[in-house]
Amino acid sequence: MHDSNEPRPHTGRRRNEAARRAILDAALELLADADGAPVSVETIARAAGVGKQTLYRWWPSKGAVLLDALTDRAAQDVPAPDTGNLRADLRAYAVATFEASQRRPSAPALRTLVREAARDAHLAELMRVFTQSRRAAVRAVLERGRERGELAADRDLDLLVDQFYGFFWYRFLLGHAPLDEAAADRLTDSLLR
Repeated sequence: MHDSNEPRPHTGRRRNEAARRAILDAALELLADADGAPVSVETIARAAGVGKQTLYRWWPSKGAVLLDALTDRAAQDVPAPDTGNLRADLRAYAVATFEASQRRPSAPALRTLVREAARDAHLAELMRVFTQSRRAAVRAVLERGRERGELAADRDLDLLVDQFYGFFWYRFLLGHAPLDEAAADRLTDSLLR
């Protein structure tokens, strides 16, 4: 017999997390396959096997779902290293970023988002928020290095972040040169000179 004073165990968490994961994965896959076609709440819900109301219960808009999907995937693919060594951390972050940008669904999803952001103000804002979160992660690596004395106090961290991501986006979008470990080494050395 269950004591009515004891709280009941929450039984829906696993199912909710599974649904959340299915929604985020579906949103990213749909964005990767969109090729200019709009990704709607309806198509995300259908692909995830949930009702539209489930999406709206957890996110206020389609853009919020897509942002969460991109941010979640970036956090999985590019964890923030903290080894205690600036060069090692920055290089590891660059390598993880470059490798993730070569894999599906991240690569086509990011290309679609960049292309569509040029035509859609809502997606442009989503792109701005997403890139801001990624910039903050690189800045945190640089700040930790500066606090340990590995980076001069007068170095402009925002400029270093611009250089990091300018390099990445230029090569990612134009494809004129590789984004590989050798490129990560050269970029890291250049930033820390």
